[in-house]
Amino acid sequence: MGHGFSEGLVAHLPDINLVVDECILFFNGFRARYDADLPAFLYAESLGGAIALLITLRRDGIVPERRFDGVVLNGAMCGISDKFKPPWPLEHFLSIAAFLVPTWSVVPTRGYLPNVSFKVEWKRKLALASPRRPLLRPRAATAQELLRVCREVQGKFSQVDVPFLIVHGGDDIVCDPVCAEDLYNRAASKDKTLRIYPGMWHQLVGEPDENVELVFGEVVEWLLTRAERGVSAPVIGG
Repeated sequence: MGHGFSEGLVAHLPDINLVVDECILFFNGFRARYDADLPAFLYAESLGGAIALLITLRRDGIVPERRFDGVVLNGAMCGISDKFKPPWPLEHFLSIAAFLVPTWSVVPTRGYLPNVSFKVEWKRKLALASPRRPLLRPRAATAQELLRVCREVQGKFSQVDVPFLIVHGGDDIVCDPVCAEDLYNRAASKDKTLRIYPGMWHQLVGEPDENVELVFGEVVEWLLTRAERGVSAPVIGG
């Protein structure tokens, strides 16, 4: 299951739970080196958003005093947009392809991911030039697992109780902003904030500089406020 500098076949992700397990092990080990009172937050983009939600929903394996103080979800994969999914008949044959040719990069999405994610051209070219970037088309088993994960997290929206900030592009055609709104509305969290930015795309870092400064300025402010607040009572977000 390779991603970035990890081992394994690049962009092959047949079971998200193995990734969640590894993340929990890593975070537990890393945080054990520091004082338990030190605030800790998860920041996650796209597929990482779904992984972050699954991590916070785990009750087994996470040291109780090491739970997270908040989560920032940037363009989180709460649901894949119908504008990006494979055409309807092909989506229903995906399980067959995942069984027969799980590692084949054959799933026809509606547009290449970098082209519909990065608005600024030089940032899009930079993403395409990276030797560590994901494949232009997802592998069959990966595509099937991503759709399954979306169904799983959607079924658990009401169980989400961690403080969170959602930042999402209003014109994101990869991860559906409507699903992000659904998470906000259904989550049990008392401290939750939703920011949908009209006209922005999936990769908010791929926006013009003024948009990047707006979005990440809000992210930093949200984090600083909660880090300073520490263990005091949460404030209801807007």
